[in-house]
Amino acid sequence: MEPKRGASRRREFLTTVGAALAIEKNAAGAGQRFCLDCQSHVFVPELISLMEKRKTSPYVYRKGNDVYIVVGSWHRKLQPRHTDVNAKLADMDAAGINMTALSINDPGPELFGKDGPAIARMLNDYIADVAKKHPTRFIGLAVLPLQNMEAAVSELERCVNRLGMKGILLYSNLDGRFPDEPEFRGLFEAAERLDVPVLLHPAYPVTYEQTKGHEMTGSLGLMFDTTIALDRIILAGILDKYPRLKLVCPHLGGALPYLIGRVDHQTQVLKRGAENIRKAPSEYVKQIYLDIVSPLPGAMRFALDMMGPDRLLYASDHPWVEPKLIQSCLDTLKLPAPQQDKILGGNARALFRI
Repeated sequence: MEPKRGASRRREFLTTVGAALAIEKNAAGAGQRFCLDCQSHVFVPELISLMEKRKTSPYVYRKGNDVYIVVGSWHRKLQPRHTDVNAKLADMDAAGINMTALSINDPGPELFGKDGPAIARMLNDYIADVAKKHPTRFIGLAVLPLQNMEAAVSELERCVNRLGMKGILLYSNLDGRFPDEPEFRGLFEAAERLDVPVLLHPAYPVTYEQTKGHEMTGSLGLMFDTTIALDRIILAGILDKYPRLKLVCPHLGGALPYLIGRVDHQTQVLKRGAENIRKAPSEYVKQIYLDIVSPLPGAMRFALDMMGPDRLLYASDHPWVEPKLIQSCLDTLKLPAPQQDKILGGNARALFRI
């Protein structure tokens, strides 16, 4: 059996190298800088069909020709492009995006109870299959049934070792519980051991009731959720316990970079919440990566000044956001070419080992 495993690994290595060389050739031939989109989503048709049979959250219903996904009390209308991989490829081409780290959009498997492990396998198989069919265009991010840690770790190992997936999509809350809670620590241990990045992503927010008025859930509720989750991960000491953990926070870190001076003061001067950390929270923020999905050049500049160019990643949040919008905001900063190249793709290539 060992020779077969060795041959399989050699084939996988050669396939990966060949894909990487093709990416380089395509980018160079088009006269473009290499661009890797770190946050881009697709709704999986099989999951939508399954959710149409459910009557409680999460579920799907149709109104005329429109499809609505319901998580908790939040109803979102899907657009035709949200399930269309070919449409995503066309949008990538139009925006000059060479490669995308592809993930599902919520709901995640943690919302499906005992069916979570089977849901996770189905979702991950779909994403991995897209990446396999388009090896120069997509890499896959796995979602995990974190209500069952043994199943979650087993699924992660399958996704990394057998499906070739390159990272983890971790929701900012897991059916109302935050990922820093002790029962989820096995996730961070496994991610560090397997050397795969963890990309935090907002879920149905714990502040939904407070932000549903004026339809603020998308603009503020989701951002509050990642802000709380990231601050909790820092204050729980997870980045000390797992120092090689590669953690990515979307949307320029939510509100945390803007508020981190207050968090420093509370923990370092007033000694509130500092029992699990060994340095100022702002120092931990500089250990993580932020994607730049925030259509405001001033916000990008603030993050760049705080983090430096090595810790920022281009992302689009497609299909909810037009990729060129984020690119145009980055362009207005008029960064030196080496810095812009890092943010557009160089940092992500190193992070995902592409």
